[in-house]
Amino acid sequence: MYTPASTAPSGHGFESSVSLSGAHTDEDVTPGEIAVGVIIGRASEYFDFFVFGIACVLVFPGLLFSQMARLDGTLMAFAIFSLAFVARPVGTALSMAIQRRWGRGTKLTIALFLLGSSTAGMAFLPSYADAGLTAIAAIVILRIGQGLGMGGSWDGLPSLLAMSAPKERRGWFSMVGQLGAPVGFILAAGLFAYLHSSLTPAEFLSYGWRYPFFVAFAINVVALFARLRLVVGQSYAERLQELELQPVSVRNVLRDEGGNVVLGAFAALASFALFHLATVFPLSWIAMYSEQAIGDVLQIQIIGAILAAGAIVFSGWLADRIGRRNLLGTMALLIGLFSFVTPWLLGAGEVGNNLFLLTSFVLLGLSYGQASGTVTSNFSPKYRYTGAALSADLAWLLGAGFAPLVALGLSAKFGLGAVSLYLLSGAICTLLALRINRLIEQKE
Repeated sequence: MYTPASTAPSGHGFESSVSLSGAHTDEDVTPGEIAVGVIIGRASEYFDFFVFGIACVLVFPGLLFSQMARLDGTLMAFAIFSLAFVARPVGTALSMAIQRRWGRGTKLTIALFLLGSSTAGMAFLPSYADAGLTAIAAIVILRIGQGLGMGGSWDGLPSLLAMSAPKERRGWFSMVGQLGAPVGFILAAGLFAYLHSSLTPAEFLSYGWRYPFFVAFAINVVALFARLRLVVGQSYAERLQELELQPVSVRNVLRDEGGNVVLGAFAALASFALFHLATVFPLSWIAMYSEQAIGDVLQIQIIGAILAAGAIVFSGWLADRIGRRNLLGTMALLIGLFSFVTPWLLGAGEVGNNLFLLTSFVLLGLSYGQASGTVTSNFSPKYRYTGAALSADLAWLLGAGFAPLVALGLSAKFGLGAVSLYLLSGAICTLLALRINRLIEQKE
């Protein structure tokens, strides 16, 4: 359980702990500014990834894999989708080295520029008919660039929020950064829904789908300046130094506390397993095996994302009353139970599809709202900054990175029961990890 009580200043609340000087200066960072910076930063990152995920269903099978059947083309697109999650830990390792040598601002600038330019570069992709394998090679390179950029975008803001919060409000402040996910999805899905409904199929596949990728670069520029305003401030740097939230060698973290990295990843696996099974996978399944219009599916998903945002906020309130670990364990159980009705819902037509989407988004919000830094307190203080980033990378890789590929591939061959097994395995892993973490705490 994430309980870094010893790092919070005794007898002081969040506001007093962030501002280290007696009077506010131009370099002081307020809690509100940190919260806004966290949400903007995470929303820009999720927007980039959701734009790509939606395009894997609506665009890339026809643009890059037109020589294949639709199912095979979508699976190939999902295979490329997973590459970013494989590259993400590498990006984390490289970025930690850059930060130690040149500073947090330099690292963040490089990471967000790489993320934004990789996403915007996809807007210029030629079709397979025009460029052949060169087009596929280009998207592979750009997708890896997205993953490297995402790995380098870790700025410690969520940890600073949670660790500086009063003990009784840690759940509330921990959920703030997670709000970036539904915000990013609403923006991405809204853009695609508008373009898909406003253009003919030929126009959309020719040029319409490219606009969201252009928008991504502009959003990343805004996010970069919003976050640099925080990370270059003296009070922010001093606060991170005080809490020992500084980068260390990834090799050292894995050598000395690799078990905590794995435990942290598995403790949140149920949430990450549900993440793309609520967003990207159902869009692909419904597009191929249902008569429901894509525009209607995206609209339902946008409603679901709004519900998820409300559920994330509620998770903060609830976690402060029953405990973050209790909430995560309860949500893992509910996700496990939900896995059993998933085949029935996705096989029950439009009503069942919509019910699956809305329910999965609510469950995702409640669980994902507290999935950040679940067992961060297990790390030694000097390893906490890098360890939290690596745990998140591993959770994304194991839980979410291959979810659309595995779920669609196995479901197409063996039926929707494969989705149930995927979700159930994630729930079991979370429950086991939380149990192990409790035993570790009891021994200490």
